[in-house]
Amino acid sequence: MTDVDEDAATQGKRVGWVELYFDLVFVFAVGQVAHSIVADPHWARVAGALGLFATLWWTWIGFAVLYNRRGDDHRAADRLFVLAGTIPCAIAATQVHHVFEGHPAIFAGAMAGVRVVLAAAHRWPARPGLDQRRISTGYAASAVMFAVSAVLPSSWWLWAFALVQEAGFLLLGDRRRRRRGKPRERPTRETRLRDMLDRPRDPNLAVDSAHLAERFGLFMILLLGELVITVGTAALERPADDVAYWSATVGGLVLAGALWWMYFTSAAEISERMLGLSGGHPAVAYSLYAGGHLPPAFALLLMAAGVDLSLHESPPPAAGWLLTAGLAVYIAGTRVFAGAHARWYQRAARITSLVVTVNLAHLGRVLPAPSVVVVVAVWGVGMTAVSTVVRRRDIERLGDNPLAFLLRGRDAPGR
Repeated sequence: MTDVDEDAATQGKRVGWVELYFDLVFVFAVGQVAHSIVADPHWARVAGALGLFATLWWTWIGFAVLYNRRGDDHRAADRLFVLAGTIPCAIAATQVHHVFEGHPAIFAGAMAGVRVVLAAAHRWPARPGLDQRRISTGYAASAVMFAVSAVLPSSWWLWAFALVQEAGFLLLGDRRRRRRGKPRERPTRETRLRDMLDRPRDPNLAVDSAHLAERFGLFMILLLGELVITVGTAALERPADDVAYWSATVGGLVLAGALWWMYFTSAAEISERMLGLSGGHPAVAYSLYAGGHLPPAFALLLMAAGVDLSLHESPPPAAGWLLTAGLAVYIAGTRVFAGAHARWYQRAARITSLVVTVNLAHLGRVLPAPSVVVVVAVWGVGMTAVSTVVRRRDIERLGDNPLAFLLRGRDAPGR
């Protein structure tokens, strides 16, 4: 058995019950973001919703990484920290619409409060050798920034700075330390990949790949649930003989199933294997999960909003665009077509498929909005079938050497 196999056998930390409870509260918060898009379906509102979602997303990441590295359902303190975090998150959820109305103070205060909880949790003794004082200090600094933003006008830049510095100390700290003392030459692509895929120098910073994959997988299912609930709620309001809307209901459910298939059979496995083969390197966790899952997660909210608007009595023009743009972002964000061995014409086909996906919204000029949902669902099933074939081949080629797999993809002759 190889070292990788031994590590894989010893890993396998399960998602805690308290984490699942936390996710229920959190999904309520991100659901309010989706509802805010439906309330005012304009691209400026979408941009604002993305900013709010990113703020909530990195809050969730903080608890996901906390429990991944040191959480234990048998430790009362760990459970209490997570439960304490649900309170400010729930308060923030109730304030989402106030943020869009120009009153972000309570939301910012809640975000400050949850970071106080995270700072205290990382300061609390966990196990010998696990020193998280730097992370605790970083969250304390973020708490101050959010608290200050609550009393300052137009202080969104403070939120952005807080989130960027959180990304640095939470999952990228090991990479920065590894570069100290090295020549200040620009590293090659191979050097950068090798540095990222090597095991972290500090074993305490390693991420449990099985737990993180399950954690993100469960959260993606909960976000897919937002789409399912949207479809079901719209169906409750339609008469039994409304064939067009019932077709759209079926189309929405088919689309949700295709999105599930696309992620769990094409994207989830290769992400988990890449993280496991890197020894749980934090930089890989950031690339594949913390940062990498943000676009497809937000795309699910865009599609939920698009389906919701498409089933209204008088759908706005933005309904189709939200649906198709969301599907394109989801496909690109899950990287299901990003084959490591793609030739130039395969890359061209990938870009073309994304362009066609977005432009399906133009069908709204000749078809009613519910019919557009059906067409997009059929297109989504086709994209899912293709992505499954592409990703299956990549998983077979990955083997146990992710560096060679990634380098062959771009550096091989004839590519």
